[in-house]
Amino acid sequence: MSDITAAEAASPVLALRRAIIARLAADAELVGILGGPRIYDPVPRAASGVYVAFGDLNCRDWSTASDQGHQQEAALVVWSKTGGAKPALAAAARIAALLHDADLALVGHRLVNLRVTATEARRDARSDLDRVTLRLSAVTEVLPAA
Repeated sequence: MSDITAAEAASPVLALRRAIIARLAADAELVGILGGPRIYDPVPRAASGVYVAFGDLNCRDWSTASDQGHQQEAALVVWSKTGGAKPALAAAARIAALLHDADLALVGHRLVNLRVTATEARRDARSDLDRVTLRLSAVTEVLPAA
């Protein structure tokens, strides 16, 4: 992965996001539901159809006496501009199946665990779009320098 900068490799947030995007984009079933590899960070202005974007994030130090680590509470949001809530809920279910207890390879970090802790669905009043938010909890450890 030569396109990863040192700053990206040092960030547990960016390492986890990169691994999540890779896992989701590689799944033919999810890409079929989305109508293409529509997993964004950030979301382009012209995004349409059903797509996935990263939402809120909280990253806290989770270090021990011997290891440096982080606890991340993150959100993935499935937006549906067409088809109502049904495709967003289908995409969210597939994402949960792909990520819950997943063993993802992170650059510069080791994923200790990844859990989908909640799923919330609602209609966004301002945009009149359906959205499904998946809440994720992850613990990562910094890998020692080689």
